[in-house]
Amino acid sequence: MYLLYDHRSTGTMKANLKASKTSFLPNLMSILLPLVIGVLCIAVSVLRKVGSREPGLPPGPPTLPLLGNLHLLPTEFIHYKFTEWSRKYGGFYSLKLGSGTAVVLTDPAAVKELMDKRSPNTMDRPPLHLAEVVTQGLNLVLSIVLSRYTEKWKILRSAAQAILTPQASARHLPIQQAEAVQLAHDILQSPESFYTHIQRYSNSVILSVLYGKRSPRFETPETVTFYKVEHEWTTLLEPGATPPMDYFPFLKYVPERWAKWKQVAKFVRKLQRDMYFRLLDESQERLRRGAGNGSYVEELIERQDELKLDREMLGYLGGVLIETGSETTTSYLQSFVLALVAYPEAQKKAQEEIDRVVGEHRMPTLDDLEHMPYIRAVILETHRFRPMTPFGIPHYTTAAEEYKGYVIPEGSTIFINTYLYEDPENFIPDRYLLTENGTKPGVDGSDLRPTFTFGAGRRICPGLHVAQHTINLNVMNLLWAFDFNKAVDADGNPIEVDTMDYLPGLTSKPRSFKCKITPRTAEKAEIIQREFVEAADTFAKFEFDLCAEDREYVAKSRGLGTYKV
Repeated sequence: MYLLYDHRSTGTMKANLKASKTSFLPNLMSILLPLVIGVLCIAVSVLRKVGSREPGLPPGPPTLPLLGNLHLLPTEFIHYKFTEWSRKYGGFYSLKLGSGTAVVLTDPAAVKELMDKRSPNTMDRPPLHLAEVVTQGLNLVLSIVLSRYTEKWKILRSAAQAILTPQASARHLPIQQAEAVQLAHDILQSPESFYTHIQRYSNSVILSVLYGKRSPRFETPETVTFYKVEHEWTTLLEPGATPPMDYFPFLKYVPERWAKWKQVAKFVRKLQRDMYFRLLDESQERLRRGAGNGSYVEELIERQDELKLDREMLGYLGGVLIETGSETTTSYLQSFVLALVAYPEAQKKAQEEIDRVVGEHRMPTLDDLEHMPYIRAVILETHRFRPMTPFGIPHYTTAAEEYKGYVIPEGSTIFINTYLYEDPENFIPDRYLLTENGTKPGVDGSDLRPTFTFGAGRRICPGLHVAQHTINLNVMNLLWAFDFNKAVDADGNPIEVDTMDYLPGLTSKPRSFKCKITPRTAEKAEIIQREFVEAADTFAKFEFDLCAEDREYVAKSRGLGTYKV
């Protein structure tokens, strides 16, 4: 059989093919063009709805397409904006963050209902791309504080609860009391440096409790490293400080050279890991030598298999407890001093009470606090006046919730704004003498809790008991020992303090300020000096692997004579 091919037909075939293509293209375009236009119209319609407040959501500020309310969020001190909106839209309102939804709770009743009673559906954390960058994919997401509600989170939470019980916290009172004495002693010796003395104290006491190793000076390497990384990290975490990557995921792919936050995140990651795991290795080595001192991390290491903790989990669990314990205590005590300087009448009233109960011849103890209602009010008012974390760590709903006729969709972010109460700008401890929870007489304050600033529901701070001991000891010591007044300039004029001048970041921390701190009597100064010398044996149990400068400082400070007023 032969295949016959007629070359004469080639030209005809090409002509026919060209004609068919020419006629097909207009037909194809006539079909595709309306389809493309239709798709574009649908896309535009959908995009116009992105950022809009859906029916059923609580009220809130007006939105813009795509952005929602993102354009209204400040890059720092966001809690002031939250409070401003609460006065307009109520204690339970919504924000649109791109396609996402956020609900802000300022009403304590809403906090109690949604965060405590309904915590199984509101205890999760929202996705946080920054944490993923810093941990390089670790599911720990930095800590039990920021972690999603996962099996690893439950393991970490159980481990923290197992070792941070009220009974266990009581075992660490000796080092907390000794560190509080050193804070008073440091202020006695160099009152102008009170700001950094407080930072040293806060970091040293939590290092001692967690890792069995203290910081005798603010310049101790561990303390210097901690405050360096913590400043970078809390500034990076503040809502509005970085692009909203969790709501606009394409922002995650911006090249590092154009995204400073990515450079900072890598820097923070290295600093954190170096610090966390060096301290963990030191604790393991002390246990190996039989030189442990009963610190929390030593207990975690010994119970590692029981608690199902691997090395990464051990490192990050200890690390986050350092962060939360150091930074929050620092911000509280610095705000406390600022309030005493700005409100001398409250200081005088507190000192009159402590003088009646404690007297001149000894330092206060925790047992004294139950006999001092005004000082308890001062402690609560400082929490209220400048909450340590004024908008808390956001929560995330795992199921839709209904509250007061409104819907909170599944996957919503929940902010708890702790900057509330009547006349919040002023420091008024007496509000807690008028009513138990500081509300106006006649207003139901039963939904307010003393632990409000430590979190809510199953996410309440596991180190609550340690923190409360630290705060109570130092508030009493400082009021008993010192007068806090405005500093004066070269012409003798008082230097005013600004109670609104705070650093940006996740925690509420005042900028460094000047004040005049003096011992109230010569006898109290001598008692502080004597108590400091007597605390040497307690300190010695926590002075491992000190650098040469720290060893020299310790030797010199404990050879001081009686302080002269």
